[in-house]
Amino acid sequence: MIDVLIVDDESLVRAGLRMILETAEDIRVVGEAEDGEGAVRAVLLHRPDVVLLDVRMPRTDGLEAARRIRALPEPPQVIVLTTFGLDDYIAEALQAGAAGFLLKDLPPPELLRGVRVVAAGEAMLSPTVTRRLLSGIAPPATPRQQAARRLLADLTGRESEVLSLLGRGLPNAEIARSLGLREATVKAHVTRLMVKLGATNRVQAAITAHTAGLLDL
Repeated sequence: MIDVLIVDDESLVRAGLRMILETAEDIRVVGEAEDGEGAVRAVLLHRPDVVLLDVRMPRTDGLEAARRIRALPEPPQVIVLTTFGLDDYIAEALQAGAAGFLLKDLPPPELLRGVRVVAAGEAMLSPTVTRRLLSGIAPPATPRQQAARRLLADLTGRESEVLSLLGRGLPNAEIARSLGLREATVKAHVTRLMVKLGATNRVQAAITAHTAGLLDL
């Protein structure tokens, strides 16, 4: 059973998300919060596996809440919720440790899939939205670009191939099919390349790849 905490300042949004999540037999909504402060308290109280976290909220926003939640011992995975108009908070929230982000108006099956994927330890990356996110990051300063390229220089050729596909939002199963590898082999490559890049999740690895110029976005 995947325990989920819903955090959004709009009660109608929370109700809609709860309704969708409760259609799944393997997902349980354990609590709700309407701002970042309440989100941190609710995480400590309910110990969810996944937090669905709105970015723009009064008092403590989703960005600060994501930082605080991910700094907790044995923190839950965090999925950032946003509207289609990507804003500056999204990249910062992902860099703060969020496992990915979902659009509030996505089809219910995609929301359920996202929760399951993130609960299993992978990032939920929509290829289209991920490209928009990475394209919206300001061009990196030369020192950052050089530092990112030094990190990528330590990767093997196969790890670079895996990182390129990972950065385009492909899950392990699709990367395996694209490269003709077993999924377990891809998972091992992902683990090693994330250690080499010093990334805590797949989104951070993708951002490093983009900064270094690996991804043709």
